[in-house]
Amino acid sequence: MKNGKSYRIHLRAMEPEDLDVLYHIENDRRLWNVGSTNVPYSRYLLHDYIASAAGDIYADRQVRLIAEDDDRQVVGIADLVNFDPRHSRAEVGLVICEPHRQQGFAREVLELLHTYAHRVLHLHQLYGIIDVANAPALALFQSMGYSHVATLPQWLFDGDAYSDAWVLQHVM
Repeated sequence: MKNGKSYRIHLRAMEPEDLDVLYHIENDRRLWNVGSTNVPYSRYLLHDYIASAAGDIYADRQVRLIAEDDDRQVVGIADLVNFDPRHSRAEVGLVICEPHRQQGFAREVLELLHTYAHRVLHLHQLYGIIDVANAPALALFQSMGYSHVATLPQWLFDGDAYSDAWVLQHVM
C-alpha cells in the first residue's frame, strides 16, 4: 500500500531474465512510431545494455524499470530518459505489454513512477512526447496532471506519414 492506495504491481530494476520481454518490446515495429527507435535491437545488444547499465540515473542519464504484478508477471516497462540533472527533469516512456493493456496498469505504473521520481530522485518535472493520434495516452497523462505545453508539428514518422506530437509536462 502506498499513499493509501493498494497497487497490483510494483516497479523493480531490470534483471537478465527480462531479456525476452525487452527484446519483444524494442523490436515491436508498432511501437517505433511513438519513440525514437527505428531499428531492430539484437539480443546481444540488449543483454549488454542490461549487464552494463549502472542503474544510476546520474551515470546512465536514464533509468528503465520493469513493472510486474504480485505473481512476478511482467506487465510493462517504465522509463525515465533524457535526464537533465541541472534542471531536475526527465522524459517519461511507458509501454504496457499487449495482454495487459486496458486494465488500468498504465495509470498504476505512472503513479508509481511519479512517486519514485519525486521522492527518490527528487525531480522537479516530468514530460512526455505523445502522438496526437494516441488518444488513450493523451487522456492518461492529462488525467495525471500533465499539461499540454507545446505541439511539435510533423514530429513522429510511422514509416508512411508524419504526425504531430504534443509535449505534456507535469511539475511535481
